[in-house]
Amino acid sequence: MTDVLNVPRRPTDSGEPLPPFALGGVGAVAALGALALLVSIGQYGFFGDELYFVAAGRRLAAGYADQGPLLPAIAGTMDLVAPGSLVALRLPAVLVTVAAVLVTAQIAREFGGGRAAQMLTAAAYATSPFLLVQGSLLATNTIDTALWVVVSWLVVRWVRTRRDGLLFASGLVTALDMQVKWLIPFFWIALAVGVAVYGPRELPRRPALWYGGGVVALISAPSLAWQAAHGWPQLRLSGVVAAEQATIGGRAVWLPLALASAGLLGGILLIYGVWTLLRAENWRPYRFLGLLPLVLVVVFIATNGRPYYAAGCYGVLIAAGAVRWTENMRRSRVLLTTPVLAISAALLVFSLPLRPEADIEPVADQAEAGLEIAVYGRFGWPELATGVASAYRALPEQERAVTVVIADSYWQASALDVDRAASGLPAVYSPNRGFGYFGAPPDTATTVLWVGGTEADVLARCGEVSAIGHVDARLGFPGVTRAVTLWRCARPHAPWSRAWPDMLRLN
Repeated sequence: MTDVLNVPRRPTDSGEPLPPFALGGVGAVAALGALALLVSIGQYGFFGDELYFVAAGRRLAAGYADQGPLLPAIAGTMDLVAPGSLVALRLPAVLVTVAAVLVTAQIAREFGGGRAAQMLTAAAYATSPFLLVQGSLLATNTIDTALWVVVSWLVVRWVRTRRDGLLFASGLVTALDMQVKWLIPFFWIALAVGVAVYGPRELPRRPALWYGGGVVALISAPSLAWQAAHGWPQLRLSGVVAAEQATIGGRAVWLPLALASAGLLGGILLIYGVWTLLRAENWRPYRFLGLLPLVLVVVFIATNGRPYYAAGCYGVLIAAGAVRWTENMRRSRVLLTTPVLAISAALLVFSLPLRPEADIEPVADQAEAGLEIAVYGRFGWPELATGVASAYRALPEQERAVTVVIADSYWQASALDVDRAASGLPAVYSPNRGFGYFGAPPDTATTVLWVGGTEADVLARCGEVSAIGHVDARLGFPGVTRAVTLWRCARPHAPWSRAWPDMLRLN
């Protein structure tokens, strides 16, 4: 209890040594978070995007329509090491998420937080229903969030030490994050706004910062060249995201959902951290960080981005809130913190994908499934592969020789492509999202086994269309692995090489 009552070094006391890192306590929190993830990562099946990453990893390129090359490279590597293993594929996500817990605690230490502050910071991160639970899937946001945390730590450490190598290192991490998705520039824009208002004025004058920016430009050049050559699909994808957000409430629900993703304890410390950074006098050296979430909220609400786009900045704000909270920790605050932490831990367990499959109820439509997409997006892939393989084998032998599969959804195409050899399927294509940029069917494909879509969609491409199968997995995602019609499409109206560019769609 003595440590809890000690007042840690103030952020302005940069001449004093840092408190020791609470390796035992923070390590225990990180270990419990890792255990929670390891228990859950083998549940259900692959998420649709994970299958896409594996398919993309088998087609390594400098760029993709909807992401950078890092996730496909990771997925492709794990696919080679342990083909078909859920645990192997998701293990990198677990590792980076646990690392983010440790680094966030290090941010609290940089702020002068002692053992109590560091453990509270780690506990808040590790009980977030988004920050931790996203580590149960290999996803772009999982890697992106962790890298934002690392950049935040490097910037905070630079403010305290003025060691310019930290700024250059932040450029290297930014360059890596640009190979995941293009959100990290918004972090730097928001940071620049904060620095312009509150300082430190010398930050933009440091050559190391711009050297790091040069590395970012150099490493990002191949991906940018790919995007330019293909009409900048990753930029156009923002319109698709905005339309998808509109279906769940759009801008009106952005802030509540963003705060909810931080969890109960994390949300309290996040808000308290912003207040601390903007109002507490002894936090003035770090005041520029207080504007970081405010600018991001404005930008992402204006663009109708996803609520978790700003989650990467939560770590530094939670750390600030935890340090301030424990600076004058008294019995009343201990009594408040304990039940909040217990409730947060309980909510975390509820958020993990641990429900028995038999207890999960089917959904009626895509809108309902979309509310729990991380659950329903993992079911129905074996049924889809079995149904498509049966429909393909039912075709006359001579027709099978000139048949390919075209899937309406990139999830469907990815699942069938990954399982193609085991299912005995021909080449798989889809005009949807990044899969469409993997290439068009050959013009020799005079018959197509079309998966999903409507009869009108297929008739727009073929002169002869008939339904030859149906897939209806109990817990499948409607339109993807549930209530899916399989069509035989013959006599295409135009060669696929000519029709394909007009067929490409990101939605």
